[in-house]
Amino acid sequence: MKTRLPATKTAATPAVPDSPEAAPEGSRPRRGRPSADQRQAPDQTAQNILEVATREFADKGFSGARIDAIAESTRTSKRMIYYYFTSKEGLYLAVLEDAYKRIRSIESALQLDGFEPLDALQRLVAFTFDYHVAHPDFVRLVMNENIHNGAFLAKSESIQQVNRSAIEHLNRLYRRGCEAGVFRTGLNAVDLHMSISALCFFTVANRHTFSLSFKRDLSSPKALAARRRSIIDMVVRHMQP
Repeated sequence: MKTRLPATKTAATPAVPDSPEAAPEGSRPRRGRPSADQRQAPDQTAQNILEVATREFADKGFSGARIDAIAESTRTSKRMIYYYFTSKEGLYLAVLEDAYKRIRSIESALQLDGFEPLDALQRLVAFTFDYHVAHPDFVRLVMNENIHNGAFLAKSESIQQVNRSAIEHLNRLYRRGCEAGVFRTGLNAVDLHMSISALCFFTVANRHTFSLSFKRDLSSPKALAARRRSIIDMVVRHMQP
């Protein structure tokens, strides 16, 4: 079966920061006072820290990331980072929460309930693929968190809540498809979500090793477009009666 490829939009991803002046990494220094500009725009200051910190944690993991490096890349100090996020762990958790909220928020904005089940499924898979390709930092953050056995993610009720909403959306889509006779029965929404995520995630997480092993540039626009079509087709065929 030949599937029609929907166009999807992606949004920008954030980044993350590190530790305070004259304080050891991960310690909790005295809270500093924000400047007048920072008091006027606390949201922008905190978001700037998050964006820088995202890159730092994605590139170096929790252990390798440094608050010093994050402070250096922002218009703040280590003391100010701790003012907003309390500790290195608090900042890392805020980065994870921001990363998951972003993908789930855009996913919800797809408004899949307004499309026929088969079209909605293709849109969801296409979005998931496009988001992972456009946001490799998200992929690396998830990989790093798995190295820690999900220890930090387990502390965040908000991440667990937004991820539950993703399953609820997919379950609703799946039920509509079964009722319309375009999806086969007996499948599980969590398993479907895992399969879609795995296919898209692997494309980004393993593209360098695959490119080297098989002497193909899997990051080229042509290769990514072919892989996108293939994944959409595989998922649709898997779910059809």
